[in-house]
Amino acid sequence: MSQSIAIIEDEALIADALATRLRAEGFEVETAADGPGGVELCSRIRPDLVVLDLMLPGFDGIEACRRIQADRPVPVLMLTARDSETDVLVGLGIGADDYMTKPFSPREVVARVHAILRRVQRSETADDGESPRSIGALSIDPAGRRVHLGGRPVDLTPTEFDLLLHLSRRPGVVFTREQLLADVWQYADSSGARTVDAHVAGLRRKLGSGVIRTARGSGYALEEEPAA
Repeated sequence: MSQSIAIIEDEALIADALATRLRAEGFEVETAADGPGGVELCSRIRPDLVVLDLMLPGFDGIEACRRIQADRPVPVLMLTARDSETDVLVGLGIGADDYMTKPFSPREVVARVHAILRRVQRSETADDGESPRSIGALSIDPAGRRVHLGGRPVDLTPTEFDLLLHLSRRPGVVFTREQLLADVWQYADSSGARTVDAHVAGLRRKLGSGVIRTARGSGYALEEEPAA
């Protein structure tokens, strides 16, 4: 059974180009041109992934993402003409998996879609055999996909959890952005390096600035004794 994609994009040329390319890849694709229509579309077809523009009529992509994720968790690839860090962090913080800044080629978007779907399929089964672990005040339950800090639950998005879990497998070890993109996002190139930075920023906002250490010019490591 083919997987379905919802494209929520008000620029018809972009929506049509993406839909044509994704259909050629074997996906079932439906489109919407505004925020309310996109939310209704996702409620109706329950897609496997959403390609979501940030700037939409009706209400914007951030509000659309919030409503879509409230109905059911679904992978979201955000498209934005603005490379605003605030917009990106808000979008990723409410459940978007990644973002791409316009202009881009349909081929690039298709590659990201395939990678995100591979990661989602892998994360649904890969964590079942892992035991819960505690690192300082941080507790991680891979099977239950739950995180506690100092005994209090922390609400992470699926991608934030996957990134934290991967770092926790080797506390203190620095992972380069390229390694994290390959291992967590399943990307074959380093074109999404800023995605890593944005998700690390999201984790720091929720867990505290001392949980993940930046190795300048190298990458990131989970502190071996993060504070509560």
